[in-house]
This record gives sequence, C-alpha cells and structure tokens, in this order.
Amino acid sequence: MPKQPLSLSGYGLGWSTRQRVTVIAIGLAVLLTLAATVALLTDRTTADNNHAAAPSSQPSSSTATSAGPTASAGAGSVAKPPQLADPVAFAKAAAAMLWSYDTLTTSRDQQLAGMRAWLTSETKYADWSSIAAQVPDPVLWSRMADQDQYATTTVTEAHYPSRFKEALADDPSAITEAYIYAVTVTGKQQIVWKKSGAGAEDRSITLAVQCRPNASCSLVSIAPSVVP
Repeated sequence: MPKQPLSLSGYGLGWSTRQRVTVIAIGLAVLLTLAATVALLTDRTTADNNHAAAPSSQPSSSTATSAGPTASAGAGSVAKPPQLADPVAFAKAAAAMLWSYDTLTTSRDQQLAGMRAWLTSETKYADWSSIAAQVPDPVLWSRMADQDQYATTTVTEAHYPSRFKEALADDPSAITEAYIYAVTVTGKQQIVWKKSGAGAEDRSITLAVQCRPNASCSLVSIAPSVVP
C-alpha cells in the first residue's frame, strides 16, 4: 500500500498560454469581451501531502457527492449534471463532481465520459482539455485502482471572484454574449484506499460555467487562479 494516496483532482498538466486564449485571466475582463474564443489555462500539480488522518464523517447530502452517486449509462459512478439555472449552485455541483471518483466502480474512460456530459454543447466556448486534464493518465489511474481508491467531497463555499464582479460592473451587458460566469469553489476532498488508508485535502478551484436564460447551466472550463 502506498504511503500516500494518488489524488485525482490534484493531478494536472500545464498548458502554454500561446495555445489558448483565456477568458478569465487578467481581471476576467477578457471573459466578458472575448467570450467567443474561450480557452482557459490551468496549472495544477499533484497535492498528496498529509494524508495520514482518516475522514471524521461522511459529507452531508446537501453539500457533497458520495464516491458512488447514481450512475449514468457508460459513466460509472460519475454524477449526472444537475438541471440548475444558478451559476454558483451549478459550480458547486461541478466541483464536487471533479473532486469525487471511485476506481472500484468506474474505469478511466467512464470517468471521462461522465465528466464530458457536464460540458457545454457550444463548441466555440468549450475547453474540454482543461477538464479532461484533471483525470490521471491510464497508468496512474491503474495504480489508484489497484489500491481500491475513491474520494468523496464536501463543498463548503462558492462565490464570484472579485475581478469578475468588477468586470461585470464595468460592462453589465457584456455577459449577454455568452452568459459565461466565473465561480470560485472551496471544499474538502476525503480519500480512502484499501487496508483502512484515508486522508483529506482542502480544495479550491475556479470554474467557468455557462448559464443562458431559460436553460440549464453547463461547464465551460477550469480557470487559472484569480483574486477571490
């Protein structure tokens, strides 16, 4: 058994800024003015320190997803996207989905399929690469599966970053082009692996979500770090 769990949501790759046009970096004004070319940067590294203590309790149903939510066809244990019109509520659900997994019941391909169901259908805005990069490569996923590793998530808070609110206040009508909102979500991920191994990590992520009027929200991208 490894000394530390292999964290799904802590895993990520860095992307060149020349490969993507970001809509949320630089004060998030770009999100409002150049929404037609959404592509965001994320630079996440594996965070697998201090996984010695077991989780004290199961997350409540109002703020967390379990490691085995109701499965959709071909998606294993990945939660289905909820039909929500509120960007903050949807971002909380999306973050919980990204931070939760179960290698006992879900293959890597199923994990990716389940996550893709959350993605906006508007391809000119969708940044699938930043979302798919949250899933480890096949070798690492296999190592996690060998340890029967799974994770549950408790979402504690979500809000619009200050730079997004400032940009929106400067030009309220700009949001109506693509209806893409930036939301920062914080929470705690609880990881369990076989032979009673367990640990917990604090999590924070900024998501770009699309919530057009009279339609359910969808996930656009994972954003770089912004001022909370």
